[in-house]
Amino acid sequence: MKLSQIGEFGLINRLNRQIISATEKRWRSSQELIIGIGDDAAVWKPQNPFQIITTDALIEGVHFSLKTSTWNELGWKSVAVNLSDIAAMGGIPMYALVSLGLPKDILVENIQSFYEGMLAATKKFEVVVIGGDTVGSPLVVVSVTIIGHAFNEDGKVLTRSAAKPGDKVAVTGYLGGSSAGLAMLNRGLKFPSKAAAELRRAHLQPNPRVVEGQKLVASGVTAGMDISDGLVGDLTHICEMSHAGALINVDAVPVSPTADKYFGDNALECALGGGEDYELLFTAPARVVQRAKKSMDCPITVIGEITAEHRGKVVLVDSSGAVINLKKRGWDAFKK
Repeated sequence: MKLSQIGEFGLINRLNRQIISATEKRWRSSQELIIGIGDDAAVWKPQNPFQIITTDALIEGVHFSLKTSTWNELGWKSVAVNLSDIAAMGGIPMYALVSLGLPKDILVENIQSFYEGMLAATKKFEVVVIGGDTVGSPLVVVSVTIIGHAFNEDGKVLTRSAAKPGDKVAVTGYLGGSSAGLAMLNRGLKFPSKAAAELRRAHLQPNPRVVEGQKLVASGVTAGMDISDGLVGDLTHICEMSHAGALINVDAVPVSPTADKYFGDNALECALGGGEDYELLFTAPARVVQRAKKSMDCPITVIGEITAEHRGKVVLVDSSGAVINLKKRGWDAFKK
């Protein structure tokens, strides 16, 4: 059935039922919510006064292709990239607003599949969808806003501006899988089914490190962000805002084992500059990093150090100390 056959309000009624059935009353987000989806606006009474809000837009042909992504995967990723921004602050996500621009000849079943993927992500992190909008558009456009709050009522969060010379630079998990997955999809590369599924999932269904971000705050980490634009590009943002530099040992960077196996030398390039891994990048004194490591279920790898020299820049070296040049420095939406 096409969207034009049921119209905007027919679609909204279907989606509202889908959202309500995926929401659980036991969630803290549900308990603080006073007026939810279906009214002109949502109302909630937050217990924590330090609110966090983030938004991202995804445009067909720019940020995703429906030739390589299913609607379900697109729904998951649309929410996951926003949840990752909350994770980057060490916050707790609570509510989501979802707006869609849709062609009128689109199948309603595809939109519902999108919501299935999206609601799988919101349910995992106990986030309530409280509203949004639908409009006609020649291309599919997705805009998601996530609202959350600081981990503690003291308002402490991770920021890009808190790195200090002498801090160790560390990352969660493994890097390069998303970029390798994108290359596999775009080039039609064939790998064994398990490897192909892992790389596809890394790019299209990333796992935002929400709990890990909270554990970083609890461990005393103050500087961090998520890796969305590439390790080097994002670390450069931290250096610029902290008025410091960084020295990174590329041999210490935790490259995705699957990307490393099937992409060889290019896997390191994917890890350093590919982006969309949505792991957490943070800096802290060595003792704080060790404390964070002990609290985590995922790997934490120290890859370098913040320096007083080379302000606003990231210097890459290998284990021998030789300087390495990187071709790709990270994603920029307005550069070719």
